[in-house]
Parts: sequence; structure tokens; C-alpha cells
Amino acid sequence: MKHVLLHLFYVFICCSVLSGCQKQLLSAGGPSYSAVSQAAPRTLPIRTYAAVRALKKDKKEEAKKEEKKERRVIDDKDRPKPFGKTAWVPVDDVYVKRFYARVIHSATDSIDMLKRFQKLDFTPADQPVYIDLKLDMKLEKKKKVDPFVSTVHLPHPFRTEMNKVLVFTEDSGQAAFAKENGAAFVGGAELIQPILDDEISADFYVAVPDMLTKIVPLKNKLRKKFPKSKRGTVTNNISQAMQLFKTGHEYQVESECFVRTQIATLDMPSEQIFANLQAILTDVCLRRPASLGPFVERAIMSSQTSEAIWFRTESVLPEVAQTDQK
Repeated sequence: MKHVLLHLFYVFICCSVLSGCQKQLLSAGGPSYSAVSQAAPRTLPIRTYAAVRALKKDKKEEAKKEEKKERRVIDDKDRPKPFGKTAWVPVDDVYVKRFYARVIHSATDSIDMLKRFQKLDFTPADQPVYIDLKLDMKLEKKKKVDPFVSTVHLPHPFRTEMNKVLVFTEDSGQAAFAKENGAAFVGGAELIQPILDDEISADFYVAVPDMLTKIVPLKNKLRKKFPKSKRGTVTNNISQAMQLFKTGHEYQVESECFVRTQIATLDMPSEQIFANLQAILTDVCLRRPASLGPFVERAIMSSQTSEAIWFRTESVLPEVAQTDQK
């Protein structure tokens, strides 16, 4: 108990001494504790910070310059443009297509590849061969080529049966001439009802100009096959129309700029397939002036069971290119 009392007395004396010292400092005008704690920290001028930043920036730029190495220049004039992180061209036939530039073949090589695919896949030899063309329909002064329908005489027809042609005419002489040239059906307004009832159908419908007003009820039934002057199915020259449509091959522009049509069967010789391809491309390219550039932007060839092969159309039309240049 005595020790505790002595400890408390010692603490009381220390506190009284400290309070007396503080009073003397205040009376003498010395700095207070709050004034000392609020003293402003040491600061550097703004110019010093700007100089330090400039020095750091210069050091970084110098380090980058030292890291850069001289780039080796590769002559890639005659090479296809690479796609992704791969080499220029594939080494063999097995590769991931999306990692390489698209390979565009010639027309003759494309035909040979289709025949090779047919043998490797054991698919039917008489399967059809198709082409898919994308056309540049632009003309001068923001004009465009209107979608068209055309009929072509192929050098080597791939269909064994002739097309059925129906001729609308009320002239007995023209009717007899049409029957002699192989027309399947010939007549006037009496053919309207059988066509509406699906009793009569044909591949091509030809009409003389005098019959157009009488066969108007067939517009909704025939639709695209309805006789039109643009397609050559409205004419007085029955013999020329019969020669064209009886053995002709019809194609049309779909979706404003695409031509998708069959050109041959795969069992035909390669020379005949190429000749049919050339005939169709020649007829297509006549629809726009050659001075505006190539009409066909993209050309694809395929069979019924094979993959699509991109091919070049320039080599298919050498004669047309030469005549245009002259």
C-alpha cells in the first residue's frame, strides 16, 4: 500500500512540473504544439518537376531507339498476299484454308480438279457442273445494268431432250410454220384455260405482238415465263425464235448481281465443258461495255458433290479482250 501511494505522489509531481513549463513557454512567446504541427512541408519549384519529366522522357525515347533493329526487306512482288501468321503458299494439299491466301485457278485446271474429285469420292460421273458469277452492275453516272435474262446456244448441249416451246398465234400460216419447226403447242386464246388448269405446260412461251393483249390473264400464272420483248419471246420471226428456244440454254441474273447456272455434265470431255463455259461468259460480258473494266468480279465452278473452286475468267475470253483493245 505504501508503494502505491508513493507512485501516485510521484506522478502528481511530474504533471505539475510539466504544466508549469508549458505556461512559461506560452508567456515567453514560444511556438505552440498546434503551430509546429501545421508547419508547411518542404516543396520544390514547378520548374524542377518539369525538368525531371523531360529527362525521363528523353531516356525512354533513347531506350526505344536502341531496341529497334533494322527490318529485312523481302521481295514479295510475285507472291500471293499472306493471311494470318503463316507462310506464303501451302506446301501440300492438306492445310487450313483460313490461314492462307485464297488460291484462284485457271478454268482448265478447275475442270480437271472437278474430274479428279469425282474419281476420289466415287460420286456419279454424270453429275451437273455449275458456275456462280458475281457481276459488277455499275455503269457511268451512277447508273446500273438492269437484271437480265438471256438464252444461249451452247456448242455442246448437255440435255438429251429438246425444250418444249408453245407459240401463241392466230395466223394459220405462222401456226403451220411453228409446227413444222418443232413447236409443242400452237394456238390462240383457246390455250389460256388449259394453261390455267395445268393441262398444258412448256419451257418457253413465244407470242406474236398481236396476241399480247389477249393473253394478259396468264401473267400471274406464267410470271417470269410470260412472253416479253427483252427475252426475245415476243416476235414475228417464228423460225428464229424456234431455233433459239428449242435447243437454247437460259440463264438469268438473280439477287441483282449473281448468275448461277449449269454449263455441262462432268462426264463430258474437258474441251466441251470449256467451250460451253466460254459461250456463256462471252454472252454475259456483252451486257456491259468493256471500257468500264471487267464485268465478272468473282467466278466459282463446282459440281453437285464437290467443293467450290475459284477460277479466273480472263483466260477464258482471249478473243473478246483483243477485240475490245482494238
